[in-house]
Amino acid sequence: MENVMPVQMTDTIAAVSTPYGVGGIAVVRMSGPDAIAIGEQVAGKPLVRSLQFCSVPDLDDMVVSVFHAPHSFTGENQVEFSCHGSLYIQQELLRRLIEHGARTAMAGEFTKRAFLNGKMDLSQAEAVADLIASRSEAEKNLALSHLRGGISGEIAHLRQQLLDFTSLLELELDFSDHEDIEFADRTQLKALLSQVEQRLKSLVDSFKTGNALRQGIPVAIVGAANVGKSTLLNALLGDNRAIVSDIPGTTRDTVEDTLVIEGVLFRLIDTAGIRTTQDKIEQLGIERSRHAVSEAEIVLHLVDATGAVPSLPFDLTGKHVLRLYNKVDLLSLDALRKTDGIYISARQGNLSGLKEHLASLAKELLVLSGDGVCISSVRHYEALSRALTAIISVQHGLEEGLGGELLSMDLHDALFALGEISGEITSDEVLGNIFSKFCIGK
Repeated sequence: MENVMPVQMTDTIAAVSTPYGVGGIAVVRMSGPDAIAIGEQVAGKPLVRSLQFCSVPDLDDMVVSVFHAPHSFTGENQVEFSCHGSLYIQQELLRRLIEHGARTAMAGEFTKRAFLNGKMDLSQAEAVADLIASRSEAEKNLALSHLRGGISGEIAHLRQQLLDFTSLLELELDFSDHEDIEFADRTQLKALLSQVEQRLKSLVDSFKTGNALRQGIPVAIVGAANVGKSTLLNALLGDNRAIVSDIPGTTRDTVEDTLVIEGVLFRLIDTAGIRTTQDKIEQLGIERSRHAVSEAEIVLHLVDATGAVPSLPFDLTGKHVLRLYNKVDLLSLDALRKTDGIYISARQGNLSGLKEHLASLAKELLVLSGDGVCISSVRHYEALSRALTAIISVQHGLEEGLGGELLSMDLHDALFALGEISGEITSDEVLGNIFSKFCIGK
């Protein structure tokens, strides 16, 4: 299947690339065959240098950056105006660019043109959006790794190896009248398929890590009613995110927010207190608590240090459980003798020990493959899973002694799936879906 590239890049696009609002400066960018000519008309002077001061008539003094194709982000002629951050100046400058022949860019169209012009592959283009949206150091590092070709190089290597053997298998079909001719060594093919299978499994398994880096490690705060779960959430966030009350059953639904600890994003989930109740709304909240625990990687079991330790009515198999003894401000030092948990006072906010434990658990959970490559995109996960299924099918075919034409069909399925990740094989629908999630001006 050939790449589908329906976009006719004969027009010139323009957009404000900085966030909406007033700031010190704003950037208005243009890309396309007429970008430099339009820029000169608006600037009222020739744009002969890559970076120059320009006083746009009756508007503003600004710095103009000029990039000649193919040496630009998009691979086209590109001009960027750095003006003062007045909303009026931004919009008036954009209006003048459009008046002289540019059109307003669609969401993600600059990056889409970079992809279509071969400046980056599709996985790198997606990484641009991930980098812009990153909320933690770990998430930023993952997106930057993908942008620099971490996953692209891996996919290209796997695909080339499979493509070489597929070509040999198909060459055999041209000599099908000679049954003794075998271009593709089956022993070597088995060894290659074994290596590819292991690498695909590693990448598929890395999605759990990549998704946690991107979405945040889910942490459920659970315990009996009125033990201080909402107070703990607020203390961790440094904000009054959840309603706090001495009345048991105040929290009737899960409350979520995110927190960054040592560069890692955590998704904190405050849950309804666990107790026997006839209140149907509260019962629904407790059921949602059960679901939150099932989805969590880490469970913070909060108990009242001044009372007994109740058990949790949840399946905690495979969960990392931290028991937190809360309200230690109400105890004497002699009473702090339990060693199976962490003593805290959510009300006083002494949570440094808890944060250290969470950071340590994150290092255990976020285990990357040996070379640090992992995936965070559902699209990549699905494509790699399909490629893995196809490779396993080829292995079974070899064991059953199937002919080259049947083996080749499964290898083509694997190649197709891998090609979808890099964008070597794609469709306008896929491209539209990916780039529609970008911001305007990028």
